[in-house]
Amino acid sequence: MSNIAGKAYAMNVVTPSNPRITWINRLLFMASRGQPSNLFGLLGLSLIHFARWVIIKPEQWPDLGQGKQTVQNDYVLFCSNFNGTWDQYIDAFSDGIPNGLNLFWFSATKYPLSIPVTPFKRYITYNQIGCDYYYNATPGSAQRDIKTSLKVYDALLTLQKAHAEQTPEVFAETYRKTLGQVQIGLGDPGFGPVASLDTEKADQNRRDYVRDAQARFNAQR
Repeated sequence: MSNIAGKAYAMNVVTPSNPRITWINRLLFMASRGQPSNLFGLLGLSLIHFARWVIIKPEQWPDLGQGKQTVQNDYVLFCSNFNGTWDQYIDAFSDGIPNGLNLFWFSATKYPLSIPVTPFKRYITYNQIGCDYYYNATPGSAQRDIKTSLKVYDALLTLQKAHAEQTPEVFAETYRKTLGQVQIGLGDPGFGPVASLDTEKADQNRRDYVRDAQARFNAQR
């Protein structure tokens, strides 16, 4: 699956929305940007790397050679990167911020509400678009791994400064104290859970196809 890279999963969902009321969503998005505290429930989900909602108007659809599109609706594009499996993510969303999801998809056509979760999962599945290519700069790291690594980096800079200014005895104490604060981030982050058996076998299943395609390409050069 090209929408999985290491521990992270990339999700793209495009939902048709009623153009008469998408202005309400625009106000909600503006309020969320202006008052990040309103997103406390979303920010508290530690499995999320990134989440974004964007409203696309009919005249904003790009022409990539297919010709001008005749579109009746506005569309909401939702993009997110997260750790774990698809089901874990949707379950966490539905359980953690059900009212927030209902507001973010307020204008979406036939949106079933985030609770109960089964119709919500069907809705997301129907409107989800798979990634042809997904690049992740840190495929072996979850969101918490990245945050912990940044703390280790900051601690190293602090130690560097302390080493230049402190006596050996004082620095030894500073080093021990700092080590105790960041030692949780010094281990191997380990492997992420397998999202599915299909994912586990994906590289093996497409190996022959990729090899044959490369051979054909080389023969044509």
